[in-house]
Amino acid sequence: MKIGMSHGAGGEVMGNLISETILKNISKKSVNGGIGLNALDDGATIPLGDIEIVVTTDGHTINPLFFPGGNIGRISAAGTINDIAVMGAKPLAITNGMIIKEGFDIDDLDVIIKSMNETCEEVDVGVIAGDTKVMEQDKLDGLVMVTSGLGIVQKGKAIRDSSLEVGDKIIISGSVGDHGMSLMAFRKGFEFETDLKSDVAPVWGVVSRSLDVGGVTAMKDPTRGGLANAINEMAKKSDVGVMLHDDLIPVKEEVKAVSDMLGIDPYDVANEGKVVMGVKSESANDVLKAIRKDRYGHDAEIIGEVVEGSRVLVETPVGGTRILESPIADPVPRVC
Repeated sequence: MKIGMSHGAGGEVMGNLISETILKNISKKSVNGGIGLNALDDGATIPLGDIEIVVTTDGHTINPLFFPGGNIGRISAAGTINDIAVMGAKPLAITNGMIIKEGFDIDDLDVIIKSMNETCEEVDVGVIAGDTKVMEQDKLDGLVMVTSGLGIVQKGKAIRDSSLEVGDKIIISGSVGDHGMSLMAFRKGFEFETDLKSDVAPVWGVVSRSLDVGGVTAMKDPTRGGLANAINEMAKKSDVGVMLHDDLIPVKEEVKAVSDMLGIDPYDVANEGKVVMGVKSESANDVLKAIRKDRYGHDAEIIGEVVEGSRVLVETPVGGTRILESPIADPVPRVC
């Protein structure tokens, strides 16, 4: 068996690769009793006294490097910051490793690094270490960036993606499918027919406001595989079911139009500036109000609730119910 594109695209195929080939060949997967690799959460924790250091690593091979709403520098910073944030930790710093194709335009690299820096500045995150390598022209497609992130949280207060409880409300911090569908529109030459842009952004402000209110039980950023993959993973790990309501899930008209043209479900494609979270029912409305005050949370909605069972279901506007399954892989390759 050989590695295919689907092995890096989120969803079931990548999950099988991680569980069968990676996890089985690594012996020590956690430190000091913290959340480790086996949890397959958005990050890991290292308990140190009264705090926990939260750590994550992210590789970025997005195509194209520049896209409507961002570039590889912004998505590298935001993606890593967001993995720290949805663990309930304050992001502190990132590192940045780059593998650059020989002949790459230095002016383009300048723009990319400035964009990374501006994204970090939004949430007061430092870029504190890095590495740079150059490969021959025929050995690499443009630029690959690998970022690691560090954050801090009070000991025992990290938010897991496996802690949904029956009765929780499900909140999404904004419209879904923006990133994946904006990339597809751009690749297919639809950019003159739509002003759709990626949602790529650091979400610490959204998360921080939610934590200040309280009642958050679980969080995840729905990147590769989109909302469908994220909510299925959360439900499976938590051993619960979820009922979503189709007419409450925010989807932009431009996303619907591109989705219809390409036959792609917007619930299956990546988002790069959203959070999906479980919140105690009694706190949900207050959390929603707090999120909507953030610049990246204006379109937040309560989209469902956690129920008994083992399936993620979607109630349709006509009163029917369908099963929302995890995609085999993200239908938009090289999306981040």
